[in-house]
Amino acid sequence: MKREAAERRGRQAERIAGWWLRLKGWRIIGRRMRTAAGEVDIVARRGAIIAFVEVKARATQAELDLAIDARRLARVAASAEILFHDFAKPGDDMQIDVILLAPGRPPRHLTNVWHGG
Repeated sequence: MKREAAERRGRQAERIAGWWLRLKGWRIIGRRMRTAAGEVDIVARRGAIIAFVEVKARATQAELDLAIDARRLARVAASAEILFHDFAKPGDDMQIDVILLAPGRPPRHLTNVWHGG
């Protein structure tokens, strides 16, 4: 039961994040993309940039500060490396983004958060 509720909350957070990205001029080109390295919640394009977006929702703003870490970002980056070739056109570039969601707050979109390492 707890897992199902978490799954519903996660899907709702991803819908909100997709809406937010579209308002900012991004086009959603993939959702819940699974690879051997992990999963990417949203893949979005704006111009020649493809963003691989991790979405995190927490009950409070304070909890969001702990929601993402280098290990999770590394998993998204590894998945992005695999998926990039499926979406890319010549001249495209990619970035890893995070969207953080907490009740009563606008989404917080952190762009280009992964620089390897």
